[in-house]
Amino acid sequence: MSGRIALVFPGQGSQYVGMAKDLYEGSEAAKKALDALAVAAGFDLLGVMFEGPEDELKKTQNAQPAILAHSVAVLVAWVGKKGRPEVAALAGHSLGEYSALVAAGTLEAVEAVRLVRARGELMARAGEARPGTMAAVMNLGPAALQEALDGVTAGTVVIANYNCPGQLVISGDPEAVAEASVAVKGCGGRAIPLPVSGAFHSPLMGPAAKEFVEALVRADMADAQAPVYCNVDAAPHKAAVELRANLGLQLTGSVRWEESVRAMIAAGITEFIEVGPKEVLTKLIGRIDGKVAARAVGTLEQVEA
Repeated sequence: MSGRIALVFPGQGSQYVGMAKDLYEGSEAAKKALDALAVAAGFDLLGVMFEGPEDELKKTQNAQPAILAHSVAVLVAWVGKKGRPEVAALAGHSLGEYSALVAAGTLEAVEAVRLVRARGELMARAGEARPGTMAAVMNLGPAALQEALDGVTAGTVVIANYNCPGQLVISGDPEAVAEASVAVKGCGGRAIPLPVSGAFHSPLMGPAAKEFVEALVRADMADAQAPVYCNVDAAPHKAAVELRANLGLQLTGSVRWEESVRAMIAAGITEFIEVGPKEVLTKLIGRIDGKVAARAVGTLEQVEA
């Protein structure tokens, strides 16, 4: 494999009932990894992944370990069949950054699944303590959107995700997001409410971030074997101390996905492989730069191909 490949890992929203079941049944390496992750997660992870119900799977505290487990299962099945892929960079969208750190050798998979389970529980709790919401904003650039947000008086609202040209996400107090959505329409954009349990990647996650940093301090982390482009600054990092700090900032910081992809392309990446459920990032990358190759590997069939 060329060294100009980047592995990218999806975040929350990519889960689906039945995820990774084919990998569990068709790859001994994936089965072993998933069994270990289920024990570490401390709940019926595989039951929720394979059988649902969907309402249970999409709960933040369940969806996060499920998506990470699926990505890890793809990785180990791939390594078992093809050998370890040679990669020049890695990145993950929000939660996906933890999967990227597993692939980079920074976090052991069982350590990562414990962390994301705790992260999901803290985020869910923060959403209950101070309800918040999010909305996708289409057809508006970051500067125009920020100008619209600057006029909001009903509470806190920020740009949470810079996904790709024409697709941003706002996050904050429900009243503020509603006011911002009206302003977005007035600017020629469109705001679509998202079915989330809190205002992720906004100051409303402050209490969760404060508590989660304590869990990160205790986590065993090594330097990355290849650069990991972090959400909070869209820059490459290998030092464990930097990667740990960025995970702490990530809960309240914006996901700078478009910037991260452009930075990887500028550094010489010519092919992106999305590792995990669905192909959300593959589509986003196509909208960021249609000239680079991007494909998804999320099933046993795709691993073998």
